[in-house]
Amino acid sequence: MSKSLAEDLPGGSGTKALRVWLKSSGYARRLLLGADGDPWAEGAAKYLSFFGQARGLLRADVAVVDLGDMFRSWIARHPALIVEMDAKKRATYPLRRMLEHDGPRRLLDEVAEAVGANLQGQIPMVLAMPAPGAWLAEAQLMAGRAAEVDADAVEDAAMYMADFLRCVSGRAVGGLLLEEGDAPGPADRYTPVLNAAKHYRWAVVGRDVAPEGARLFDAVIGSDPGAQGRDVGGVLFGAGDLPALGAGQFYFAEIPVDHPPEAVLDALARLRG
Repeated sequence: MSKSLAEDLPGGSGTKALRVWLKSSGYARRLLLGADGDPWAEGAAKYLSFFGQARGLLRADVAVVDLGDMFRSWIARHPALIVEMDAKKRATYPLRRMLEHDGPRRLLDEVAEAVGANLQGQIPMVLAMPAPGAWLAEAQLMAGRAAEVDADAVEDAAMYMADFLRCVSGRAVGGLLLEEGDAPGPADRYTPVLNAAKHYRWAVVGRDVAPEGARLFDAVIGSDPGAQGRDVGGVLFGAGDLPALGAGQFYFAEIPVDHPPEAVLDALARLRG
């Protein structure tokens, strides 16, 4: 493995192809810190301790830092930001104000530095975040508004996300994961954040993207048999039969928050075959 996700994706130049990608932040938090635990609450050192324990337990091929979780934690601990997010009525303002706040930028920079040093280039560090439309809607709901999303607003959201990512442009980030919500957004409006990632030489993976938008990503994760990342969480933790991987494919699974640890380890052993 390498610090660059692009090298480990299908068709990459790495010496070992990606096989198992896990989404595990909720499960790891409950297991290691308890139901009310928060790995972001005490800065980079506390997060790194949590990250290292989770990595040792799960041994995935990708190290995921979940920015959605980071902002939810920050807002829960700084409720005054919610008031600021609702200060202007534009549909895009809650997300813009949230992402431009200096505190989360400093925290992420410190975490990315610490995690990168811990990984030492062994596996890629990937920043996971909601896709522009999904994050736009979430920020509006946080501010106490109804979700209002259109294509122009999605493009503005992508621009704010691109600006936010500058705070870790000098860190050893290997890739970016954009996760859609209940309905895939217009990926052709994600250009600002896709271009920013390309400029930083980060691979961009989309989860549950619309079929017509798949070409814009370096890889996609979904339940479609043709997706590079086969989302097998349902069958894996439901004791179903795993599909065989085709050439250039890898397994993706989100670990249920309340799944028993012994069953999780058994499931992961099945993934690794």
